[in-house]
Amino acid sequence: MNARRMRSMYVLGIALNGVALVYAAMDGSLLFAVTFGIVMLYLGVRYWMVSSA
Repeated sequence: MNARRMRSMYVLGIALNGVALVYAAMDGSLLFAVTFGIVMLYLGVRYWMVSSA
């Protein structure tokens, strides 16, 4: 898989986790919201690593 496709997959993952984070926070499930936030942070770091290589 080339770097361009990986970057787009990371952006899609960040966006989907953002939606899930909002819904979890609105539902009152703070543990799930924090988990989705951590996953977004991880995907952001991976995106940065792929884009800087």
